[in-house]
Amino acid sequence: MSRKLLMLGAVLGTVCLTVPLMGMMATSVPDGVGPQFQSAGPLTFGPDGILFAADIKGATIYALELGDAGSGKTPGVKSIPAIDQKIAALLGTDAREIAVADLAVSPESKNVFLSVTRGQGANAQPVLLRVDGAGEIEVVSLSSVEYTSVALPNPPKADPSSNRDPGMLSITDMAYVEGRLFIAGLSNEEFASKLRSVSYPFDEVDGGTSVEIWHGSHGQWETRSPVYSFVPYDIDNEHYLVAGYLCTPLVKFPVSKLKAGQKLVGTTIAELGNRNRPIDMIVYKKNGKDYLLMSNTSRGVMKIPTDNFGSQSALTSPVQDKAGIVYETIATMKGVEQLDLLDDSRVLIASRTDSGELNLETVALP
Repeated sequence: MSRKLLMLGAVLGTVCLTVPLMGMMATSVPDGVGPQFQSAGPLTFGPDGILFAADIKGATIYALELGDAGSGKTPGVKSIPAIDQKIAALLGTDAREIAVADLAVSPESKNVFLSVTRGQGANAQPVLLRVDGAGEIEVVSLSSVEYTSVALPNPPKADPSSNRDPGMLSITDMAYVEGRLFIAGLSNEEFASKLRSVSYPFDEVDGGTSVEIWHGSHGQWETRSPVYSFVPYDIDNEHYLVAGYLCTPLVKFPVSKLKAGQKLVGTTIAELGNRNRPIDMIVYKKNGKDYLLMSNTSRGVMKIPTDNFGSQSALTSPVQDKAGIVYETIATMKGVEQLDLLDDSRVLIASRTDSGELNLETVALP
């Protein structure tokens, strides 16, 4: 196994761009030149094994044509106890210096890809890893990977002194559906919370849609809180994005209303409890019914039935704790940080133990 430390494109360069508000062209790169990332961020797969990888600091999304790097020696993925310790050993550091930003299961090889940060502060470096069905962990070399990229206009200004640095919220989540990549995050505009839609192959990116929500726990309308996690989902034969916010509203946005340069008010269909942040979510089917599975920072893993997503009245009044769509807490899934659907019966999770170790596990869908 190679111990070469390739930080998402061996040498990290910083490129300063002046980006117009509307219509930024994507960048194509010649063969043999790997992408240069400044930070690790969300991952999601697109068509033909394309891996979309976000560079949060650079407010840029790369579409990586992985080729042979898209699969290890063995298809599938294997549960690995204390994977943070094994990653640390591979990268020559301590487990306390390892943070997993996201994971994504390849729809083709079923290997899992991990977006990882090694180190902290100014010394933090992004790394892309792959885990195969034999449990082999490898650094993915991107030095010769073909790619295209798109930079988002008006990214938020960094403020490391803030409790939640806006610069680290330029891209909070992504999902690919039917030729388009949907992107959530913040901008540097007055109505900062954004949902964007970019066609793939990349051609250009616009200023996105500014989104506003009613936050019952806070008792106010909000335009500056970002979507932390979302999933595309059809409700009454219409395409929606179902989004989770801090403290923890669940909101639906009709895709047809996402218009560049315009504002859109989402429909809050649930308040799932305050003092909590959603981390990751998937939709799955079990016994003929659809469910939303959401990991959170302090309220466990929520199993949310989708039956009433269309009929639930909009919440528009202050809420003490919970309201709207109800959920079940999955007691057997503790400390879950990241998750992704593995197949029709299993979910892949990264979960933190009471002693602080991070385990990679395949578990049955609840």
